[in-house]
Amino acid sequence: MTLTLNVQHRLGAFTLNADLTAGKGVTALFGRSGSGKTSVIRIIAGLTKPDQGLLTLDDTVLADRAKRLFTPCHKRHFGTVFQEARLFPHLTVEQNLHYGRWFSAKGNRQADSTTMIDLLGIGDLLKRRPEKLSGGEKQRVAIGRALLSSPRLLLMDEPLAALDEARKAEIIPYLERLRDETKIPIIYVSHSISEVSRLADQIVVMKDGKVEATGPAAEILSRPAFTAQLERREIGSILSGSVAAFDGTHGLATIRLREVILQIPAASAAVGRAVRVHIPARDVMLATVKPKGLSALNILQGYIADIVLSNDGMAMVHVDCGGDIIASRITSLSVERLELASGKPIFAIIKSAALDPY
Repeated sequence: MTLTLNVQHRLGAFTLNADLTAGKGVTALFGRSGSGKTSVIRIIAGLTKPDQGLLTLDDTVLADRAKRLFTPCHKRHFGTVFQEARLFPHLTVEQNLHYGRWFSAKGNRQADSTTMIDLLGIGDLLKRRPEKLSGGEKQRVAIGRALLSSPRLLLMDEPLAALDEARKAEIIPYLERLRDETKIPIIYVSHSISEVSRLADQIVVMKDGKVEATGPAAEILSRPAFTAQLERREIGSILSGSVAAFDGTHGLATIRLREVILQIPAASAAVGRAVRVHIPARDVMLATVKPKGLSALNILQGYIADIVLSNDGMAMVHVDCGGDIIASRITSLSVERLELASGKPIFAIIKSAALDPY
């Protein structure tokens, strides 16, 4: 499946001018609030007619303003999950799911229902009404309802944005199973780097209504320039590697990057599995000589690739460690005192990192 979109649309003072292609797997539309992500997904869903442009799915034209062609949303056979679950309050979970199954092909209804209920872990919820469900449970039911319509494409517009961190942690594994087991193409809108790094195969970075970058997730996430799109607390490095070993006694995974090794806390990790590592820039210290007697497990040797000063008295220092770039956010005063400059040998001391299997 290949979805191609090249549209222009104006909404008040905001102008969308987007050109993108999405294929199999999970394509994440990533960017800060107001970047145009939801406008794009509404056009794909058929909820908004673009002022100009073309939208196609394989050889089928869904919207072409020049030819005055527009396929309404109910004929596109796409499933949509919003920030809010939008379940019918007067129906039970089972009845809400039946509503989605009503749009499915008759021959597959029972099989699909059984499979999806098991996939999403909602078998024990079938007789409950929505008011008796947690936020995470509601979203799992909403996803199940969308899947039971047998969609050609699943659209997810920040489905975890309304949930607290505990509920997000609860539902992310179900989304990973959904990606891996259903093989339904997904377009996933989010401004959360943790969600995107765990789920996305492809990433489309949006800014001010335009596509700023697009490509495989591992490639986009590893670019130092990508950090400009992150919230301050998330700014850092996202690196791809594999699990070289797992120490169950101490709960530590040994991750092999290009040339260096990291040890990262993890409840479990399968040796050989591909992983992404998120290292917040605020948790990376720098030293001009190798330190001793520290609790930090990861002290990596490298050289300074570049230094970017900001107006708030801080600096972003990018350290090249065997081809992997690790970002460190320190004060400009520290840059001066350590006499840091591009090309200078340096040690990066990593205080914490998050491991995301994919």
